[in-house]
Amino acid sequence: MKKTFLVAFLSCWISSVVIAADSEPAVVYDMGGKFDKSFNEAAYMGAERFHKESGMQYRDFEPTNEAQRTQSMRRLAGRGANPIVAVGFGYAAAVEEVAKEYPDTKFAIIDMVVDLPNVQSIVFKEHEGSFLVGALAAMASKTGKVGFVGGMDIPLIRRFACGYEQGVKHINADAEIFQNMTGSTPAAWNDPGKGAELAKSQFDRGADVVYAAAGGTGIGVYQAAKDDGKLAIGVDSNQNHIHPGTMLTSMVKGVDVAVYNAFKAGAEGKWVSGVQVLGLAEDGVGWALDEHNSSLVSDDMKAKIESLREQIIAGSITVHDYMADSTCTY
Repeated sequence: MKKTFLVAFLSCWISSVVIAADSEPAVVYDMGGKFDKSFNEAAYMGAERFHKESGMQYRDFEPTNEAQRTQSMRRLAGRGANPIVAVGFGYAAAVEEVAKEYPDTKFAIIDMVVDLPNVQSIVFKEHEGSFLVGALAAMASKTGKVGFVGGMDIPLIRRFACGYEQGVKHINADAEIFQNMTGSTPAAWNDPGKGAELAKSQFDRGADVVYAAAGGTGIGVYQAAKDDGKLAIGVDSNQNHIHPGTMLTSMVKGVDVAVYNAFKAGAEGKWVSGVQVLGLAEDGVGWALDEHNSSLVSDDMKAKIESLREQIIAGSITVHDYMADSTCTY
């Protein structure tokens, strides 16, 4: 009798350990690679922060083609990963499909809304952060001409561009703004050569500050700025360290915080579905100032940007959202 009880107990204990192991959280990255020094890497840093603080392991996956989005999520859900965080708007269809197949698994998606009871949607007001770095670009520019290089030509990236344009025009109504998108497929997120080419063409036209919202493609933009003695603005992660003295600032977006919070809430049983919208007021977006760019930003520039930030939060400045209305006016 005692032996039977012991076997049953051990069997139950082993099963509980297996279940716990299978309940590790997971993150699936967007196209462009985990270490793109931008969007995906921010997600990775959030997962790593959770791992270091909690001691819990997590799983991750880097897709190399579109078909792997759904495949990877289904495989992770099938193996018990929970919650699963999908990084990027491109996962919308995959999240919707797999979340319906696994209603007891929690999912989160960044940069898109999926309306299901087991999905948390996290979106950002990128136009607000882009307004601030646009204002900074206008203050730093000596030619009155600045540029923008986007990655994949989608409404989300147009939102960055529109916010940037408004910030530039707020400081200098006569400023000239050059804009180029890298491409119309996911390959546009990881083409540094094309990024450098587009940035160089804008520098040749007189731009002396260029903002890149292009994932790994932005690395080419920043290198071109360094080579030409111009200024660049990073995106998503704080990229000021890439080329100190060249990076005017970075428009930071709390992708790392979103992943960390989703993992932590899942582990603590506090995860909730629904939509989270993170802007300046929520510290979801902002601009980076550190030892790598402090010499480029004067006290007057800092004070002006802080004033603009406060006015946007208070509602006295409204930044037009391209995704709500595709006309970009200021």
